[in-house]
Amino acid sequence: MKLSLLLVGLLSAGIAFAGPPAPHADGIEAKGYKWNADGGEKSEALKLKGDKKRGEEAYEVCGACHLPSGAGRPDGTFPQLAGQHTTVLIKQMADIRAGTRDNPTMYPFAATLTDPQELADAAAYIESLCIPLDHGKYEGADAAAKIAQGKELYEKQCLECHGKTGEGQKEKFYPVIAGQHYKYLLRQMTEIRDGHRRNANPDMVKVIKPYTNDQLVAISAYQSSLVMPGAMCKPKAGAAKKK
Repeated sequence: MKLSLLLVGLLSAGIAFAGPPAPHADGIEAKGYKWNADGGEKSEALKLKGDKKRGEEAYEVCGACHLPSGAGRPDGTFPQLAGQHTTVLIKQMADIRAGTRDNPTMYPFAATLTDPQELADAAAYIESLCIPLDHGKYEGADAAAKIAQGKELYEKQCLECHGKTGEGQKEKFYPVIAGQHYKYLLRQMTEIRDGHRRNANPDMVKVIKPYTNDQLVAISAYQSSLVMPGAMCKPKAGAAKKK
C-alpha cells in the first residue's frame, strides 16, 4: 500500500517540487570543503537506531530501481545496495537530499523519506540484506589479465581502506564494494577522477587522479570479482553447480 501511495506521489512530483536542490558551490575542489563534517540530517540519522521492519516498508519505493533484493542493475545504471554499511547509506542519501551529491534520478525517491529516523530505518534494512552472488562483472576476452592487473593496483592503494575482500570500513564511511557491478564501479571511479562527483572523499581523489582509463578498467574488473565470506547470499536451491 505504501509503495502505491509513494509512486502516485512521485508521478505528481513535478508539481510538488521543481527538482533537486541547485548544486552547492562547495565540492571536492572547493577550498575549505569538509568531506564528512558533523551536523545536519546525516548526523541526526547516525545517532538513531534503525528499525529493520520499518525500513523494509520505507525501502519499497527504492526497490523499483535497486530491486527488492537490493541487487541493483548489472548495466551499472543502479548500484547494488544490499549489505552496504548504514553509515555509507545514510551519508549518501543525506548528501543527495541536501544537494551535495548530484543525482537527479534518485533525488525524487530520496526525498520521499520523511525524517532522519526513516533514513536510519531504510539504511538498517538495506544493510541486513545478503549480497547477491550474481552481479555485473568484466567480461572482456582479456578478463584474466585485467583482473590480475587490477589486483596488483588494488592491493597497492585500495586495500588499506576497502579491505581484502571489499568489506570497507563502517566507522570510516568506506563502502562495501564486494558484489558491486563492474560498470557502476567504473563509472563512479571515472567521475571521481575527473572531478564530477562533488561529495567524493578527497583522499580517494588524490589516489585515483593519476590513473589512466585502462587502469580504472582493471581496478573495476578486480573489485567486481570480490566476495565477502559470510555476507553473500546462499546459492538458490536446485541451482546447477559449476564444474
